[in-house]
Amino acid sequence: MAILTILEFPDPRLRTQAKSVEAVDSRIRQLVDDMFETMYAAPGIGLAATQVNVHERVVVMDLSDEQNAPMVFINPEVEIIGEEKQDYQEGCLSVPGFYETVERPSNIRVKALDRDGTPFVLEPDGLLAVCIQHELDHLDGKLFVDYLTPLKRQRIRQKLEKLHRKQA
Repeated sequence: MAILTILEFPDPRLRTQAKSVEAVDSRIRQLVDDMFETMYAAPGIGLAATQVNVHERVVVMDLSDEQNAPMVFINPEVEIIGEEKQDYQEGCLSVPGFYETVERPSNIRVKALDRDGTPFVLEPDGLLAVCIQHELDHLDGKLFVDYLTPLKRQRIRQKLEKLHRKQA
């Protein structure tokens, strides 16, 4: 396994639309393993392949404190169930150090393939529903900062660009 480099906003590669996974094979399973190792090391609770510059529809997630409840979503599709929305404070490994409130649908249905390519359906709510939507946004080239006002988004961009210049 390997720890992969996580792209950070405003890197334009984060805006790339991910393509469907053609086959869940050893290459994809290795990507999943590397993504888990990367996510746990960061540390984070979710990671989309786009964030590690792999533009395929793969997401890993683990909301447990013990890091013992890994979930894999390959070629995920989300359907919104109902009108109810909820506000959650979101952060992102690609936007380190920033947390903002984002409103998202409360109830969703997600269809995906697991690590072995087996299809499954889930109807999560609460934090899991928020995380799934957040990570699936990455696969579509969208970041949580896109839900913020242009002024807030610009302020975050400037702070991260300044930080990246210092690190270079």
